Amino acid sequence: MAVYTQIPAEEMAELVLQFDAGKLISAKGIAEGVENSNYLVETTKGRFIFTVYEKRVDTADLPFFMAMIDHLVAKGCPVPASLKTAEGAATISHNGKSMAMMDFMPGLSVSHPTQAQALSTGRALGQLHAALKDFTLNRSNTLGLDGWLELAARCGDDLDKIQPGLKQRVADECAFLSANWPADLDKSVIHADLFPDNVLMAGETVCAVIDFYFACTEIRAWDLAVTHVSWSFDPHNAYLADVGEALVSGYDESFGRTEAERAAFSILARGACLRFLLTRAWDWLNTPADALVTRKDPMAFLTRLEHYAAQ
Repeated sequence: MAVYTQIPAEEMAELVLQFDAGKLISAKGIAEGVENSNYLVETTKGRFIFTVYEKRVDTADLPFFMAMIDHLVAKGCPVPASLKTAEGAATISHNGKSMAMMDFMPGLSVSHPTQAQALSTGRALGQLHAALKDFTLNRSNTLGLDGWLELAARCGDDLDKIQPGLKQRVADECAFLSANWPADLDKSVIHADLFPDNVLMAGETVCAVIDFYFACTEIRAWDLAVTHVSWSFDPHNAYLADVGEALVSGYDESFGRTEAERAAFSILARGACLRFLLTRAWDWLNTPADALVTRKDPMAFLTRLEHYAAQ
C-alpha cells in the first residue's frame, strides 16, 4: 500500500464512475507498504479503497485474486467485497495499469498485537482455510523455496551492504531449507501475507482480512507459520510466547493441524522468515528514492529466523 502512481482528481473521478461507485468527493493516497498504489476514496455512495496494481503484481493473476476474494465473501469471511463494472468486470485498465475498487472496511491494524487479538486472528485464518477447501483455482507461489533461491542470487553481494556477513547467512539458510523443506504436507490456496497490517480489528474482534495479492497454492501450514513470524515478536524482535501460543491455539480451534504439520512448524517458520528477509532486502536496496513509501527493515527477520533455528 504505497503511492507510486499519482492520479489527478479529474481522472480519479472518471475511474470511480466506471465502478458505479458514485461521484468522487475526495481521494487520499495511502503511504504504507511497498506493493501497490492505494487511495482511500470517498464518494456519494460511501468509502472505498482504490488500488492501482504496480510492477510486482502480474495482471494475469488478477482474475485469480478477485475470484478468491469473491469466494471468501460468499462464504461469509471477513473480507472486503470487490466492486464490479457495468460489464461485471472486477478490474479496469487505465494508462497501461490495472485498477480495482474494494469496500472500505472498519477497524484498525494493530502495531502491538495482544494475546486476545492473536487468538482472534488465528481463528480467522482457520476460517479462511476452511472456506478455501472447495476453491478450485490455483496459482503458483512465485515466492516459495525456488523463488527465495533466485532472489538471494539477485541480491547477491549487495546483501552485505545491509549487514556484513548477511550474504553467507542467507546462503546457509537456503541450503538448509532446500535439504529439509517438508514438501509433502497438504497444500491449498492460502493468504501468504497475513501480517498485522493486513488484519483490521476493533478491540479483540477481527473486522477484515485484506491484501490478498500474494495468495497462492502452497503448503497450508506455511500460512500459519507466516502469520506466526509476523505477529509473535515485539518491536525489538523478542519472542512473545503468549501471543504466539494464542495465535496457534485459535487456528487449531477453528481448523486444526496434522501431526506432520506440527512437527514441521519450525522449518516452515524459518522459510517464512527467509522469504520476508529477502523481499525486504530487495525493496531496501531497490525502492525508488522518490516513492511515497515506508521501507521495512529486513534485519528484523534475521533475528526471528535465528529464534526458530534454535528450536
